[in-house]
Amino acid sequence: MTQALTAEERIQQSITRVAKVVFPTTINHHSTLFGGTALAWMDEISFITATRFCHKPLVTVSTEKINFTTPIPSGTIVELVGQVSRVGRTSLTVDVSVYLEQMYAEGRTKVITGQFNFVAVNDEGRPVPLF
Repeated sequence: MTQALTAEERIQQSITRVAKVVFPTTINHHSTLFGGTALAWMDEISFITATRFCHKPLVTVSTEKINFTTPIPSGTIVELVGQVSRVGRTSLTVDVSVYLEQMYAEGRTKVITGQFNFVAVNDEGRPVPLF
């Protein structure tokens, strides 16, 4: 029988990273990443992170503290990183950071941060314990 993981071990094992290229199909009239696309990507990575943490059906219940600090130009790379930051009885919070990288230069800059809150649910959509 395998030993149950601690919350900290689950947090570390569920950290999720995804890199994407900002293609012309994802930009707005300023030739920068459309904010709605960035939010969708952030919601997706936060959901993957939360699911990897507890392996239960989850729903997004809220977002908060979404900060866009720098425009993200077309033709760049972004890395999204999700990490569980709070664990409750039936809910958890995932912090998401988005980093901007130029394709042909070293370094990266944090350009978006946000928090996504999830609740574990049963087949009827009612909250259930995470563990």
